[in-house]
This record gives sequence, C-alpha cells and structure tokens, in this order.
Amino acid sequence: MTLERSIAALHSVGMYARDAASIATPIGLVRVTGTGDRIDAIDIGVEDGSTSDAPAILEALRQIDAYFAGRLTEFDLPLALSPTPRGADLRQAIVDIAYGTTANYGALAKAIGSSPRAIGQACARNPFPIIVPCHRILGAGGALGAYSAGDGPITKSRLLDHERPPGGLL
Repeated sequence: MTLERSIAALHSVGMYARDAASIATPIGLVRVTGTGDRIDAIDIGVEDGSTSDAPAILEALRQIDAYFAGRLTEFDLPLALSPTPRGADLRQAIVDIAYGTTANYGALAKAIGSSPRAIGQACARNPFPIIVPCHRILGAGGALGAYSAGDGPITKSRLLDHERPPGGLL
C-alpha cells in the first residue's frame, strides 16, 4: 500500500486530526479524544496537558462536569460508531441502563438475546467509560466484577457510589 493510500484510508475511517482535552473529576483526570464532530474515546486517569476547542470535545467535558456535579444523569454526545452492528446493539443495551440503577451480565444478556460473555467483552472494549456506563453492570449476586477503565474495580465502585441516592442502596 502506498503512503498516499494509507493516508486516504485514515481519512476515510476518521482517524486523522484527532484532538484531546482533559477535565479533573472525583475519580481522577478524564481525557476526551475526538474531532470537532464526534468523540472517539474517553480515558480515566491519563495524565495529559492537552486542550481543545473542538465542539464535540468541549461538549463532552461540559457534560462530564455536569454528571459529577449531580446535574446530569443521561449523556447526549456524538460518539464514534461501533465497528459492527452487534457492537452497536450491545452498546445501546448498556446505555439503556438508567442512572442510579444496575443490571447483571446474565439478565442484560437475556433481555437482549445475547450472552453474558458478549456483554463482558463489550464492557472490556468500551472506549467510552462513564458515557457508556459499563460500571452499572454487576456480576452474579451483585458482585462488583471487573472494570477496564481507571483503577479498575476501585473506579467502578466510586462511579456507583456517585450515582447512589443519598441513604439508598443500588
């Protein structure tokens, strides 16, 4: 493949001219990567001095700030498309778990005609932690389970604590 074709391929899949910016949150620094019109990734705990004026990134930072301030319970951001239709279905099922609630891998899998393993793999590969709330998915019997972002289960627990109603249990 020639260099020109490689560059053209990058443009065609939207992997060129990425930008990033970060925001301090109660779970650590959160970095948003993307372009002017979409979010490509969210990383928790990544040290980065980047700043951006890309509209999609600025909106993501605004919404993340509002989430941690307790003013936002549902995100509305232009996320990069899932690479497969099945991945899009799994992502949507995770997004549909409401703020302050949890689901377990098995029940969610059954509800969407999938397998717990597929749900787990979707969570492990989730490029949008917090926004696509994998932290709301628990293991059998309410076990915390793994979390692929930030400090793993510690970050998951802190996100669940953030969403827990005062005096309530999830």
